[in-house]
Amino acid sequence: MRTSARNALRGRVSAVTDGAVNAEVVVDVGQGVEIVAVITRRSVEDLGLAVGSDVVALIKSSFVVLVAGHGPVRASARNRQAGTVVALDDGAVNSEILLELADGKTLTATITRHSVEDLGLKIGDRATALVKASHVILAVE
Repeated sequence: MRTSARNALRGRVSAVTDGAVNAEVVVDVGQGVEIVAVITRRSVEDLGLAVGSDVVALIKSSFVVLVAGHGPVRASARNRQAGTVVALDDGAVNSEILLELADGKTLTATITRHSVEDLGLKIGDRATALVKASHVILAVE
């Protein structure tokens, strides 16, 4: 599988909660890191997802919102992952930030350079990545 999404986290389904139209799927990607996806029930069926299924959680880097620091964050985003900035590549308009989570897992965020400056982000800083569950795409191989 090849994809343009900067974030592809391999894991195993640890929970599926059915709703009338959508389902919430929790993916354990290791070392206490969980990614929650909200997808249609039809997608759950088409992909054959159940507890124990191997999946890849895909997240576009532009869907990742960063918050400076790692304290408690009140936000509607279901996915909140604290980590350390390990790379920062500034462009003329946008910057790409690589956030290291647990066990070498990473999340890439693409945010405006202005936002990087406002947050004062630099390599070694702690930050929290926020991703709405509806922005997570699940894939099987």
